[in-house]
Amino acid sequence: MKRFKHILCVVDTSAACKVTLERAITLAENNQASLTVVNVIERVSAGIGLPEGGPISADLQEALKNEHAQELESLVNPYRKRIEIQTKLLTGTPFLEIICEVIRNDHDLLIKMPEVEDWLDRLFGSDDMHLLRKCPCPVWLIKPQAPKSFRRIMAAVDVDDSEPPTEQKSQQLLNMQILEIASALALSDFAELHIAHAWEAAGEGPMRSAFVRTPEKTINDYIKKVRQHHVANLDTLIAEVSADLGQDNALEYLKPQTHLLKGGPRKEIPKLAKQIEADLVVMGTVARTGIPGFIMGNTAETILNQLDCSVLAIKPAGFVTPVTLEE
Repeated sequence: MKRFKHILCVVDTSAACKVTLERAITLAENNQASLTVVNVIERVSAGIGLPEGGPISADLQEALKNEHAQELESLVNPYRKRIEIQTKLLTGTPFLEIICEVIRNDHDLLIKMPEVEDWLDRLFGSDDMHLLRKCPCPVWLIKPQAPKSFRRIMAAVDVDDSEPPTEQKSQQLLNMQILEIASALALSDFAELHIAHAWEAAGEGPMRSAFVRTPEKTINDYIKKVRQHHVANLDTLIAEVSADLGQDNALEYLKPQTHLLKGGPRKEIPKLAKQIEADLVVMGTVARTGIPGFIMGNTAETILNQLDCSVLAIKPAGFVTPVTLEE
């Protein structure tokens, strides 16, 4: 897998982030990529009655910076024999500083540990969701409890072709990227690969209502036809990815398990991830509306808030982050 060339890894210098750091180092080695490891500290506010930027707050900021810089170097130094690692300390609002760092240095992958959200029944915190919505490059959030090698990886794709051709093309490219990355990771970790697509038969509900009274056989035939259409679309996607990979066709070796899930993605994707005990879900996510057909927006966030495993979230080609360096 040599897709990524400029990897950014965000750590908090705690022992729990070593899983994330080691994964970033191994990926950088395998990709022959550059690796930058950063830690983000909040800006120190002045106390009551003290001016912002005064000597006391400046001294506190400098002391905090020196402390975190030493901890960052202590965390990274043992790995410098394996690979060249650049370290940086960023100051400010975490998600903004991280995204600006991605933009400034053209990073093509962000790896970090999720925020600790013990008080909520969800894995990802506020900064994580900002990154998933707005970061221009793929975002890989790795649980501190994640195994050193993943056992089961799930790729969530959308092969619905009911949208206009231009949007279908963008959707197809995103699907291919999801499968290529998921298959490469599964191959490197000797993991099972599961490919999932949730589908619905439009109009099934009204057809079953007492007002329409559609015969059951007619409904079942219609649902069967819709399912066969989605099966054909998924088979076509897998064939196109296989052809695109050529001699490096990981899909042919992996023999992935496919899952056609009848129902909405908000419910069915997290449900399957739990059933198969997925260690990683690779999925598309978009931080804006206006591109129907993706697992996107509120749907993506609903899925993410139900997952209890690591996630690699990918934006479609042409995505533009709302964050600018001027911020």
